[in-house]
Amino acid sequence: MEQRGHVILVDDEPMVRQSTEQWLSFSGFAVDSFADAESALAHLDVQTEGVLITDVRMPGMDGLELLSAALSKVPGLPVILLTAHGDVDMAIKAMREGAYDFIEKPFVPERLVETVHRACEKRRLILENSKLQSVLAKQSGLDATIIGISPAIQRLRRDVLKLADLDTNVIVYGETGTGKELIAQSLHQYSRRKSQNFVPINCGAIPESLIESELFGHEAGAFTSASKRRIGKFEYADKGTLFLDEIESMPALLQIRLLRALQEGVIERLGSNQPLQIDLRVIAAAKVDLREDEHFREDLFYRLNVSQLHIPPLRERMEDVPLLFNHYLRIATKENTEEGSKPRVLSEHDLQALSRYQWPGNVRELKNIAIRFAVDGDSSISAILSAADPMNNSAIGRASASKLLPLSVQVASFESNVIREVLARHKGNIKLVMEELDLPRRTLNQKMIRYGLSRTDFTKG
Repeated sequence: MEQRGHVILVDDEPMVRQSTEQWLSFSGFAVDSFADAESALAHLDVQTEGVLITDVRMPGMDGLELLSAALSKVPGLPVILLTAHGDVDMAIKAMREGAYDFIEKPFVPERLVETVHRACEKRRLILENSKLQSVLAKQSGLDATIIGISPAIQRLRRDVLKLADLDTNVIVYGETGTGKELIAQSLHQYSRRKSQNFVPINCGAIPESLIESELFGHEAGAFTSASKRRIGKFEYADKGTLFLDEIESMPALLQIRLLRALQEGVIERLGSNQPLQIDLRVIAAAKVDLREDEHFREDLFYRLNVSQLHIPPLRERMEDVPLLFNHYLRIATKENTEEGSKPRVLSEHDLQALSRYQWPGNVRELKNIAIRFAVDGDSSISAILSAADPMNNSAIGRASASKLLPLSVQVASFESNVIREVLARHKGNIKLVMEELDLPRRTLNQKMIRYGLSRTDFTKG
């Protein structure tokens, strides 16, 4: 039988202690039993797994005293009290002092087993969360930047350190949201150029008419709106690193100028005949294989493709998800909640939802979900994921027809879709949305934060 958890049992009555131990052992729990509270207390430490079950009325240290001493020694340890003399006042006092549950003798064995099972699950989650926080706290250097324990991420960190010192051009491949700019920044930070500028530019976010000026700069009067000289990204990155994100979207004519700049180490501002010597490292990022892109120049590809790095999508390194989520949850809690607030503890259901989701938006999406989870103290991970992407291809989205999603998930999905539709209809006009939905501003704001909705997403068009 698979072990369901660990129990530390304390009861001064031998018959009761033995029978309870036998029943728990038969039910799949590992049991250490003690006849007095002092012996059990000495057995506890901060890494104690499972649950403490103790009788209340015992000679010497009684169960309530053991409860207080145990929680002082092992914060978060679930403690279940058993007594034949229980009353309402004692139960209230015990729960106020941190007892997990309070069960009167003679108890129904099945109820005790179910309570112990839930308590063991809670303790396991607390220890797992503590372990993750400990791992994060001990990280330094590149481990604290490129976070993960999977073989793929460990290999990526090694490759980054190896390539950083080579000072060669690099192409970084990865899906949207995998962290290509983070990898580029790491290559720069651990290179001999780290004291110089790291200059990022998204080739897909700048209009084609402006990108040449952005990269190479211009002289005053070079074109109608050029009222003064502008230093381009290439010149600003001299002696440092230029990061060209989404380079697959670079226009063909600009690819020719980029190739010349890389080959000769020379650029010219628009409107100038004066060549400028540059010394920089280029890191390019792409979502697709540039070698297979018929619109990307082959000679430019070979000039850039001195080295390559491939960032695996999050769905291929699911063992990193809990660590990454706790990292961003800790940051989100610090930045978005009251000072001194502790990060929410993930439930078993939350962890399962994280592990089943396919993360189409990769780490960027995970970070956003962590922020919503930190801000909204009531929603589960399942509800947040369902609201953010009701049709996702995860196990949540693929719930079989024979097993409906939890009501809270369905309600959250419906509510999110209604608010999204009304925002779109009124083009982000919050006043009109409030009137149509009959919601006060504060409530609407809370729901929009919960579902990741921003009015600016609906103001265009």
